[in-house]
This record gives sequence, structure tokens and C-alpha cells, in this order.
Amino acid sequence: MVSVFLFVPNLIGYSRIILALIAFYFMPSDPVLATCLYLLSSFLDSLDGHAARLLNQCSKFGMMLDMLTDRCATMCLLVNLSLLYPRYVFLFQLSMILDISSHWLHLHSTMMTGSSSHKKIDLSGNPILRVYYTNVKVLFVMCAGNELFYAMLYLLSFMEGPVVPLLNIGLFQLLLYSSFPICLIKTAISIVHLITASRNMAAIDQAEGERGLTTCKLD
Repeated sequence: MVSVFLFVPNLIGYSRIILALIAFYFMPSDPVLATCLYLLSSFLDSLDGHAARLLNQCSKFGMMLDMLTDRCATMCLLVNLSLLYPRYVFLFQLSMILDISSHWLHLHSTMMTGSSSHKKIDLSGNPILRVYYTNVKVLFVMCAGNELFYAMLYLLSFMEGPVVPLLNIGLFQLLLYSSFPICLIKTAISIVHLITASRNMAAIDQAEGERGLTTCKLD
């Protein structure tokens, strides 16, 4: 049997990490190359899930690898944006906090309820998350648009890109404006993530308390 570490979707995950690390290395000196590598790493995120289902190579390790790569990559890009746009550091910090905390709490709550994946939610639960996780096209557009907005914001600190005919606007600026609404919606979904996961965790505590299973921190 092939080792879980050598599953095709996990190999794609490793390539995503390598591409992201190279992108971060070139971000101070070569914005075009860095952006291309970063977006390629993000695009490969849409392939590992398909490969896992097609080859029947789903794994908990792969699930964690995928989520950690997404969260860490976005966080590192936001760190760069904080350096390039110091006036908006607080907003970038809020974005990092919301992104990491909402996804971590959502993952933890779904695992505690016995789900095999953070994407396999109860279909009778929150309608927003239901659409987000069950409609592949919606999930792709939300994630791609969010990453595109931050990537264009990074590029615009160096150049405006080629001018789009008739519109008389730089390509990067046009992509930024087009992806901004998606970024806002993705942020709203993260807030829903956080609220829903918090309620789920509270419900678990309530159920365990009724059974006398509640535990407290020792420190």
C-alpha cells in the first residue's frame, strides 16, 4: 500500500508549499514572478481535492496539509501587504485573526462532532456554509477571488500593469476592483464560520456538561 505521504493529492500539496515559499522569497525583488508563483500555488488547491476523490486517496493528513497551506500562505501575503501599506496594518491584522481563528474553530468543532472533514457539514445547518461547502463553483470563486484581491493589492504597490483598452484603467487595478466584492463576501463567510463554530462548540460543552463529562484547564 502506498504511504499516505506519497498520495497524489499530498504531492500536489507539497508542490504548493514549495511554490509559495519561492513566491515569498521573491516578493521583495520580483513582484510579477512572485505573484505568478503565488497564484499558481493557490490554483493547485482546486486540484488536490479532485485528485483525492478520483484516486480514492482522501486522508486526514491531506486535509490538514491543505488547510494549513491555505492559512499560512494567505497570512504570509498579508504580512507583506502590512509592510507595503503600513497605514492599513490593523485591517490586515484583523483579516489574519479572522481567517485563522474561524477556520481553526470550524475544523475543531466539526472533528469533535465526528465529521471526517471540515467540508462535510450537516446539510441542515447554516445555509450560507451549506452553499459554500457543497457548491464547488461557489467555493472556487470565493477562494480564488479572495486571493486575487490580495495578490493585486500587492502588485499595485509596484506597478499598475498594462492599460485595458476602452476602459483606460490598469489591468491590475481592474482585477482589484472586480475581486474586492468577493473578498468582502469571503470575509463575511469567515465571520459566519466563527459564529457557527462557536455555537457548535458551546453545544458540545452543554451536552458534555449534562453527561458530567466537562473538563477544565489545569493551568
